[in-house]
Amino acid sequence: MTALHRNQATRPQPASGAKPPFPFTAIVGQDDMRLAMILTAIDPLIGGVLVFGDRGTGKSTAVRGLAALLPPIRAVRACPVNSADPAHCPDWAGITDPTIVEKPTPVVDLPLGVSEDRVTGALDVERAIAQGVKAFEPGLLARANRGYLYIDEVNLLEDHIVDLLLDVAQSGENVVERDGLSIRHAARFVLVGSGNPEEGDLRPQLLDRFGLSVQVRSPRDIATRVEVVLRREAYESDPFAFAASYGEAEADLRAAILAARAALPKVKTPRAVLEDCAALCIALGSDGVRGELTLLRAARALAASEATAQASRDHLRRIAAMSLGHRLRRDPLDEAGASDRVARAVSETLA
Repeated sequence: MTALHRNQATRPQPASGAKPPFPFTAIVGQDDMRLAMILTAIDPLIGGVLVFGDRGTGKSTAVRGLAALLPPIRAVRACPVNSADPAHCPDWAGITDPTIVEKPTPVVDLPLGVSEDRVTGALDVERAIAQGVKAFEPGLLARANRGYLYIDEVNLLEDHIVDLLLDVAQSGENVVERDGLSIRHAARFVLVGSGNPEEGDLRPQLLDRFGLSVQVRSPRDIATRVEVVLRREAYESDPFAFAASYGEAEADLRAAILAARAALPKVKTPRAVLEDCAALCIALGSDGVRGELTLLRAARALAASEATAQASRDHLRRIAAMSLGHRLRRDPLDEAGASDRVARAVSETLA
């Protein structure tokens, strides 16, 4: 992506003494993964990103690098859901200080084996016993609001937890009704899941709920592998100097993302492109219209990133695999992989 114009916003600085994250723009290769994450940063309505591939291919590094690259959010200091306006802080939080401060874009890790109460929030047992009051203890979804929720080894997470996360990510609201509590709060975040396909697959119903899906592989050429090692060694040797050396590239990408966000509402979609979306999904046997919606939103975000006035067939071609590949039904008579099947349908439908 080329920088559309330089923005004056500065890169969020880590807390004093804290090690800065590996710069997003310093990641070598993995173009599809980086593009998918940038598109969701431009338009979070695209949905989550699912990244399957080998260990050590930069999946978690990319999430943290992108979040650190984005401008800080403005939020009420003590608000547990990072509300930008004191009027939007939930009543149960009991906010008395309306001071607005800048906070880094949240990145919340969701560990394997996590309980539903830890994810959604639950009754604050300590206060209930000590003070005899019913108080809500917010969970990970509250902390992730307006940021990123990252799940490593998502294919090993219990299905009901994954289903819960996808429901909340789609609705943008977390609802807790148990233990005598009836709580609602905003929970708008970009869900990023990663995993190793050798350890199991997600159910097709869950796969379809992720907006984009990409496969990452270890580099197969010597030059790329050497460059990965050199950059990692330079970062480990002096993370502050390494991060500073990519400051200009990070600022350019940040400016491009912010400009694309501003341009996105103005991107037009010709009827021909809508028909192309439908024709491609029909050719692939895609169930429902979730595939068309994701394909269309991703194409618009890509057009906005390139300062293009309208989405085009070329944009559809470039993001078709990551938008539709994980939604395909398994065909026992077709040994081709999902990416190959999408590429074939694109060449036949969008010739």
